[in-house]
Amino acid sequence: MSKTPAMSQMEDRMEKAAKMKDEDKLYKREGILYSTILSPPETLDKLKELEAREDDLILVAYPKCGFNWMVAVLRKILNASTGKDEKPPERPPLVEFLPPDVQEKLAEMPPRRLLGTHLPPDNMPPSFFTKKPKILVVFRNPKDTLVSYYHFMNKNPLLPNAESWDKFFSDFMAGEVPWGSFFDHTLAWEKRLDDPNVMIVTYEELKQNLPEGVKKISEFFNLPLTDEQVSSIAGESTFNAMLENSQKSHGNLGNIFFRKGEVGDWKNHFSDAQSKQMDELFQAKLAGTNLGARLKYDLYCQ
Repeated sequence: MSKTPAMSQMEDRMEKAAKMKDEDKLYKREGILYSTILSPPETLDKLKELEAREDDLILVAYPKCGFNWMVAVLRKILNASTGKDEKPPERPPLVEFLPPDVQEKLAEMPPRRLLGTHLPPDNMPPSFFTKKPKILVVFRNPKDTLVSYYHFMNKNPLLPNAESWDKFFSDFMAGEVPWGSFFDHTLAWEKRLDDPNVMIVTYEELKQNLPEGVKKISEFFNLPLTDEQVSSIAGESTFNAMLENSQKSHGNLGNIFFRKGEVGDWKNHFSDAQSKQMDELFQAKLAGTNLGARLKYDLYCQ
């Protein structure tokens, strides 16, 4: 099988990462760490020009909050609603991974496009708000997010190794991880909750009742589904089903993107002192906010 440009580029990136020191794999831009290989400055500069369309599907999540899971769910919803059976594009929909020349080709994509990002709203392409596409934002409780992020850093050759658990815990708490602070990301979306084009869902809600989540998401994006389609998509999209299919959907990277997907796995990693430290930070940053309440911290993080 001949290599596609996307496959060749990923191989090139892997080779580049293998020759690079860990300390060179990240750089800081406007106070936030980014991947030197995946999101170099010229890629982020070009994003400012990216033109969204009103009928785009925009998916946003802080890293390790269920982004890849939701990509698969949204593609299933799109195919079922439109009657098409399109294979997923070879590139992930994360716009901050697309080199400038690939970003320019987005204009040639037929509707409806699925575009995604881990970027906080203030750093996203301005047209994501001015053109008024619908934006789905996925959140997850911070303790499980931290654990998943720790394992992801240690598995992903394009990012530096997380070193020890204690070191990564401290880095996460300080926002010194790729894409910045979980808490700042959450607070930035708190300011946009009144935007009618923004829908918030949580990882835990979706795990608890995926059929309801699929129904609400399809209605939000104006992609009508029958009850049978909702049920079918939810059945194919449980985390375990996605994990089993990850070799097909993500090839050799499947084990990087899909690990356990459990709610409460943090209890296997956090010390009592670390749990208390996170509780105090959550209280200081997100107590009394609408998103803080949506995360149901007392239920999932105590």
